[in-house]
Amino acid sequence: MRILIIEDEERLAGIIARVLTQERFTVDVVSDGEEGLHAALTDAYDAIILDRMLPKLDGASIVRELRAEGNATPVLMLTALGDLPDRVEGLNAGADDYLGKPFAFEELLARLRALVRRTDRPLAPDLVEVGPVAIDLRGRTVERSGEPVDLSAREYALLELLARNRGHVLSKDTILERVWGIDAEPQGNVVELYVFYLRRKLGHTAAHPVIRTVRGAGYVLG
Repeated sequence: MRILIIEDEERLAGIIARVLTQERFTVDVVSDGEEGLHAALTDAYDAIILDRMLPKLDGASIVRELRAEGNATPVLMLTALGDLPDRVEGLNAGADDYLGKPFAFEELLARLRALVRRTDRPLAPDLVEVGPVAIDLRGRTVERSGEPVDLSAREYALLELLARNRGHVLSKDTILERVWGIDAEPQGNVVELYVFYLRRKLGHTAAHPVIRTVRGAGYVLG
């Protein structure tokens, strides 16, 4: 499952991300409201862990905007323990659950799993197919014409990003941020190089494209 954490307390966000990663979640972390809203609207997540108080855009405003855009991703809102009005506002805005700070990570995991179980529809398909290429996002495996494809961790991360955003063109900057990290510095043509690696391994041809280049915009799957 893929989780978005929107939390400006760097230490807390890092601990939550580490706990979720140990539980085999895929995690993205952002630290301000505007960036968090953009990530939630442009990528597919199974759930969002959202702090109530954030720089640039507060948690309740983020939830309102998501729901106004028709985004039904489950939201677990984090609030200060005694702030009942904040919790009520968050729930009224469209949050699905809240958890008061400080909290036990066992409860965080239990509430998160309960939210995902209550979701009626998967936010991203388990299997994405492009011609003979099959990408199992839950099992994290890739096959070509029924044969397993051996990918490095970075190659798989890039392919997974494109698969979860199928139909959407992703710019090189977006790919660099999501696959190499928000603080990554461009190193030559690293994105183009990894797209080349993937195309070679997946059997990309002009007649049967797997990863298409959109001139001046970026890359899109299929």
